[in-house]
Amino acid sequence: MPFTKFTNLDFDQIKTSIKDYLRANSTFSDFDFEGSNFSVLIDTLAYNTYITAFNSNMIVNESFLDSATLRENVVSLAKNIGYVPRSRTAARATISFTVSFPQVPQDPQDTDPDDPDEYTPTLTLRRGLVCVGTANDTSYTFSIPEDVTVPVNDAGVASFDQVEVYQGTYLTKQFVYDGSLDQRFILNNSFIDTSTLSVYVRKTNESGLGIEYAAIDNILDTTSESRIYILQEVQDEKYEIKFGDGIIGKKLGDGIGYDGTVITANYIITDGEDGNGARNFSFSGSIITANNKIIDPGTITITTNQIAQNGSSIEPIDSIKYYAPRIYSAQNRAVTSRDYEAIVKRIYPETESVAVIGGEELDPPEYGNVVLSIKPKNGSFVSDFNKSRILSQLKQYTVSGINPKIIDLKILYVEIDSSVYYNYSRVSNVNQLKTNVLSTLTKYSQSLDLNKFGGRFKYSKVLSIIDTTDTAITSNITKVRIRRDLKASLNRFAQYELCFGNQFHVKPQGFNIKSTGFKVSGEDSTVYLTDTPNVLANGSSVTNTTSASQVFLARPSGLSAKTGVLSVFKIDGNGNSVVVIKDAGTIDYEKGEINIGIINITSTSRENGIIEIQAFPESNDVVGLKDLYLSFNISKSTINMVRDVIASGDEITGKVFTRDYYTSSYSNGNLTRN
Repeated sequence: MPFTKFTNLDFDQIKTSIKDYLRANSTFSDFDFEGSNFSVLIDTLAYNTYITAFNSNMIVNESFLDSATLRENVVSLAKNIGYVPRSRTAARATISFTVSFPQVPQDPQDTDPDDPDEYTPTLTLRRGLVCVGTANDTSYTFSIPEDVTVPVNDAGVASFDQVEVYQGTYLTKQFVYDGSLDQRFILNNSFIDTSTLSVYVRKTNESGLGIEYAAIDNILDTTSESRIYILQEVQDEKYEIKFGDGIIGKKLGDGIGYDGTVITANYIITDGEDGNGARNFSFSGSIITANNKIIDPGTITITTNQIAQNGSSIEPIDSIKYYAPRIYSAQNRAVTSRDYEAIVKRIYPETESVAVIGGEELDPPEYGNVVLSIKPKNGSFVSDFNKSRILSQLKQYTVSGINPKIIDLKILYVEIDSSVYYNYSRVSNVNQLKTNVLSTLTKYSQSLDLNKFGGRFKYSKVLSIIDTTDTAITSNITKVRIRRDLKASLNRFAQYELCFGNQFHVKPQGFNIKSTGFKVSGEDSTVYLTDTPNVLANGSSVTNTTSASQVFLARPSGLSAKTGVLSVFKIDGNGNSVVVIKDAGTIDYEKGEINIGIINITSTSRENGIIEIQAFPESNDVVGLKDLYLSFNISKSTINMVRDVIASGDEITGKVFTRDYYTSSYSNGNLTRN
């Protein structure tokens, strides 16, 4: 009887294979399997084979990091190469408030422990609940993991300034080490922000918290006396604490030379990204004197220095699969750009994307430097404090002689101006159709193609997304523009440089660059930026705009317009453009670079000193080059719904369509950015 290989997981095919296998035996060569009770046995065999094959396939898949789907298995496989997935991160806010406490000179004869009026040099905000804030009409509690102590001045006022509070609930878990090898210390709470975890060890006959132990992620420089612990994620997004064994890390115990057996773990459980945006805090904390007496602080008004931000969910499975092997390959040293990307993600968990550029790639080159640009998850900029912290921790990974530095995020926005044609006979609500188009575009704007350094806006994909949103859509004419936001230094003379990283489309008449309005010193009217190309024909410059247009039409072999001159202009009462500053800077169309000379900008039409500057790319496929973070901006894009009179059957000649519903595929003639 021949051996049959089962190479599929389909029940019917397995059943057929069993029948073929039996027919190969002469005893069953003419047997009617379908018309006999033997068919039930074959079904049973096929079902058993199907279940066994499915389970075997799942077991094998869950044994490899690339193919595992269950979080528990992915975390376990990542643990084998020393990777600990990022926990939930609490949203953090910064608040300030003052507490008034009347200072009464201490009376040696006063022994009343309940006397509220006494002298205290300090007041302490106790760890735990501090305040309650609101975000999206929901209240969230905010806590601190450690006590905050401040002095009381002569006027009896204690100022708690710039206190960082964490969204979540402060909890304490205590264990007693019994010396057994199978004892486990598992924190039985999900949603822990591990950055708030503090672990203490003390002896049973001692009071207080004891000696604090430090978390480590590798065993370098660890001795038998190192007070350390290792944190690992286990089932159900909970965490386990592992202590040393006396060889790697100090062992627990109550004897001489040991720190104790009572373990106290303090931590905060959080709602993660839900707490972002919380503000309008009300005080709910506890304040004590230097003698540990709780006081009634009265009504406390809290000032919000920084609303809650940087809260995030636990690291998803896809991120673990991506970063675990890269952290392992980095081997705790930053050499390649991939090393920096993985290590920065570990140092600063709020990182969404990282661009790493060697100094030799800069213009001009900066040998010995590594430039980092970081996009946080909930925001556009990394604070100076976090920059310093990241650079400080990077020093232990970088090669000697290499100087990393962090630059502010540069965002390249992609916007579209789309005319969407639709068959009105298939549409009941045009506004709903437009909403559906915006919804599909928004979904694409959140895809992996975009929202990262080195991202790529794919023009053909956007056209397809619009066309396939609804069967009523017949076509679309979509124009692409790119934008950078210039942050002006108001009321001071400054120079500016903006790099778009994509070649600009050039029209000989100029006005390729458009901006929102702003004001400059010495001019009361709102002004705008524009450009005039330096048109070269066979090596000779053509400066007159009309002549330049004629030269372009003639298309001589030596025609080029690689650079141009920036100008500042205003619009008079008749709608005509009047030049205010003729030579305000330069533009390189091929490199996509704008350089604005020394100028004093006093105000801007947009808030926060922002001037929006746009151009039209030579290619509709836009790339986020080097340190440019690519973002598809739907809110600044334009979607126009246009009735397709031909597809709707209103006409067949196309005359009305070209007269009343025609849309140009090229940029508009506006002088300014709307």
